[in-house]
Amino acid sequence: MISILFLRKVKTVENERVQHAKEFLKKLSEHHGVSGYERTIAPLVIQEFQTIAEEVQIDRFGNIYAHKNGEVGRYKIMLAAHMDEIGLMVKKIDPRGFLRFTTVGGVDQRTLLSQEVIIHGRQPIPGVIGAMPPHLVREDGDKAVKIEDMGIDVGLSFVEIQKMVQIGDVITLKRTPLELLGGLRAGKSLDDRAGVVVMQICLQELDRLHHAHDVIAVTTTQEEVGLRGALTSAYTLNPDLAIAIDVTHAATPDTKGQVSIELGKGPAIALGPNIHPLVYASLTEVAQNERIPFQIEPVAGMTGTDAWAIQVAQAGIPTGLLSIPLRYMHTSVETLDMQDVINSGLLLAHFIASLPEDLEGSLCY
Repeated sequence: MISILFLRKVKTVENERVQHAKEFLKKLSEHHGVSGYERTIAPLVIQEFQTIAEEVQIDRFGNIYAHKNGEVGRYKIMLAAHMDEIGLMVKKIDPRGFLRFTTVGGVDQRTLLSQEVIIHGRQPIPGVIGAMPPHLVREDGDKAVKIEDMGIDVGLSFVEIQKMVQIGDVITLKRTPLELLGGLRAGKSLDDRAGVVVMQICLQELDRLHHAHDVIAVTTTQEEVGLRGALTSAYTLNPDLAIAIDVTHAATPDTKGQVSIELGKGPAIALGPNIHPLVYASLTEVAQNERIPFQIEPVAGMTGTDAWAIQVAQAGIPTGLLSIPLRYMHTSVETLDMQDVINSGLLLAHFIASLPEDLEGSLCY
């Protein structure tokens, strides 16, 4: 008979792990690491994964590898989630001291006006994105302001700002993560730092499970500008099987039926030509067996995720894709359900633990 004291102890441990995952996601969201400039967030990722992996390495491209040994170690399982974020870059310094800028990755310019930003110059400099006020706009006042008509005001003159900022300096949005009601969280760069947290939860859960194969969790770089870190890390590892973890669009009132994935109903398991059919089948079977809620996301072509680059690395890698439902993607208020993040990590861990010692018959198309 299981004692009440034992059950309480287990519940306490689970609550502590969930709280730690929430705090880790908050730290990741607050930190900055635009595509190509991930070195600023890398120390935080390395520090976390050193506590749950046997070995943590970083390559010349900035990808971070957290190795967890399996009991047999015959095959390598790669997990991949990108740690870079979209951002901005200084394009010109106006003679009046205002900064003109361009985008790094798929920034929605409709969301930029009136945002607080940080210019990463010789030192971090706060600024605000402004444009002509509506009172002075004579034409097209009901249209979104174009990015070329916006400027960043840091409060300095042309001479002063030249001492601190140069062309090419990156700019990030300043946003404190917000905890909403119902277990929802909002903030910037949850795409795809929530995926990094999923891998952290997975590696922790594997401590309590038997798994035959080595697991390498990779936080990839430059995904937002062309899946580059996934391409280089997959080529380096040449794993026997891989799962990419990213986010996917979750339904809102204005999606008007275009999106079927919803918050709080579990991770989305992708299927389609970018996905190995047996990986998809195994993920769904494990989710059913472990009573982990999940959703199915058919993707007829390119997924636009690290899975696309990993699948065709070297001679080809059997690849799956697990996606966290996310509202308002590529804005500073991306919103997710923390339970979906936790369930994604648990599903990955149980999937890895369910793999047979001999994968040879399962790895061909």
